[in-house]
Amino acid sequence: MDKTKKIPHHVGIIMDGNGRWANQRGKKRSYGHNAGSANVDRIVTHAFNSGVHALTLYAFSCENWARPKEEVDELMRLLEAYFKKFMKKVIKNKVRLNVIGDVSVLTPSLQKIIAEDVEKSKIYTDHVLNVAVNYGGRQEIVYAVKKLLADGKEVTMEGISENLYTAFCGEPDLIIRTAGELRTSNFLVYQGAYSELYFTDVLWPDFDEAELDKALDSYAGRIRRYGGLVK
Repeated sequence: MDKTKKIPHHVGIIMDGNGRWANQRGKKRSYGHNAGSANVDRIVTHAFNSGVHALTLYAFSCENWARPKEEVDELMRLLEAYFKKFMKKVIKNKVRLNVIGDVSVLTPSLQKIIAEDVEKSKIYTDHVLNVAVNYGGRQEIVYAVKKLLADGKEVTMEGISENLYTAFCGEPDLIIRTAGELRTSNFLVYQGAYSELYFTDVLWPDFDEAELDKALDSYAGRIRRYGGLVK
């Protein structure tokens, strides 16, 4: 790793293209979701090894419930399998898991696994892995505003920021989207106001360590002005 390279503290990834990847191979979409799930570990590991502190993965949006039931069921199965094996790795890698989104509509078994993983991994501070499940950026803003009102507090930008799911790990410096779509699709809407964006045509199952390095290199070459001028 080049220690002189500017590395983003927090990276968000919209993992897109599993279905298209499977279709290109004459397979069912579930085949692509399995391949995409298997890709998560290598990208998470490489991101943390590259110096990224926090990683937020868009796993399942609020809008994804509109997909065929068979596909949704497969995605839920993959999420449950992932979280079941998650705790076997956090002790070694000292990763804190944070699941963002409304998990109350998930199956009781999945909710239980998530709750246990989140609680057990709270002691770790080296790295943070946020997994967005039943998540929507607009919905998150509403959640933060309602929390402020319920607490009898004034609705301010600072107050909203402090009540977002990712408040403890800061706003994303870089948001990556795979599979060629040029939008952020309700992902980290409030936090991503000044994030650098990186789009690639590479489908998520093919997005390997070298592709992540390209995104990190692109970020390293950018100048972040936040509306001001470079002196």
